[in-house]
Amino acid sequence: MNPETVLLVLVVVTALGFDFTNGFHDTANAMATSIATGALKPKVAVAVSAVLNLVGAFLSVEVALTVTNAVVKIQADSGAPKSALTDNHGEALLLIVLAGLVGGIVWNLLTWLLGLPSSSSHALFGGLIGSTIASLGFSGVNWTGDGTKLDGVVGKVILPAVMSPVLAALVAGVGTWLIYKIVAQVGERFKETGFRWGQITSASLVSLAHGTNDAQKTMGVITLSLIAYGSWTDTTSIPFWVKLCCALAIAAGTYLGGWRIIRTLGKGLVEISSPQGMAAESASAAVILASSHLGFALSTTHVATGSILGTGLGRPGATVRWSVAGRMLVAWCITLPAAGLVGALMWWIGDLVGGVAGGIVIAAILVAAAVFMFVRSRLAPVTAGNVNDEWEDAPAPSVPASV
Repeated sequence: MNPETVLLVLVVVTALGFDFTNGFHDTANAMATSIATGALKPKVAVAVSAVLNLVGAFLSVEVALTVTNAVVKIQADSGAPKSALTDNHGEALLLIVLAGLVGGIVWNLLTWLLGLPSSSSHALFGGLIGSTIASLGFSGVNWTGDGTKLDGVVGKVILPAVMSPVLAALVAGVGTWLIYKIVAQVGERFKETGFRWGQITSASLVSLAHGTNDAQKTMGVITLSLIAYGSWTDTTSIPFWVKLCCALAIAAGTYLGGWRIIRTLGKGLVEISSPQGMAAESASAAVILASSHLGFALSTTHVATGSILGTGLGRPGATVRWSVAGRMLVAWCITLPAAGLVGALMWWIGDLVGGVAGGIVIAAILVAAAVFMFVRSRLAPVTAGNVNDEWEDAPAPSVPASV
């Protein structure tokens, strides 16, 4: 097996690893409110979400093509510096993609450990952008497309990141207000029971939408690596085997259940009821599906969080924990640069070692980081059994045994 093929295999395996982390990191986007209100039991919720993520991955390729064409320039005719593209073309460019993936996975795992619903999408883009800048310079990033339309990183990634949570919060807030106006005279018990059934449908739709948007991002990355390797030249389609592998990886990750983040979104941000949950999920599904159709690689985490926050604002007297929302906002703001720094660092390490050995070294660093964070997570585990425990804003002070 030649060196480029070894690097390609490393990239594909790491990309599917990212897709897996994306699945368990973002399960909360679809199912947190349904689990919090009791509309679905935790294990049932993640199983339903996994199946619908799998189906959703096959519904569109627009977002995948955005990742392939609108984020970084590593094709030979892309306008990136020719010296970088012609010197060990396949190895150099595959190392860029691998380093970027490591940046995205490390940030995903760190925010999962902390229970923060940050954007897996922006972690991926940040890692790719960081490794590309480290290797090819700023000209290697497709910032604004061809300059004649809103495209590239600014138009397809950053702008949706700013607009989507605001739009989702607005839609969910208005929807919640209308729902409570309409059902004001309905008894609380009947209100909760009826909307729990509605939540099952709306949460399922979000899962379908999540598969349609998020699974495609890894499809785009793998296709990008195939282009760098030279075995794929069509920038308007995605190989079927790539679609299938990515769909299975994100579904498997979703079934695992990212309980730490499900707990934060379901219990930590807003004290949520079934009508609010249905409004949040409906708003999220509408925004995600519309964006997927337009090829916007938005963050489903931003959309889901904005929707949940909107329901808190739309229901009179609802409790919104602004301290939790503030921590989420900080994580959102630093996701792109933080993942970018990790991606750049990984590229420098890989380039310093050189060739296939460099790729193996940064893959080993990723495995070590993943094992460390998993072991840390076992110190305070969150599982399907305690995900709905009451939220504590601050831990109670410890009492000495002698007292």
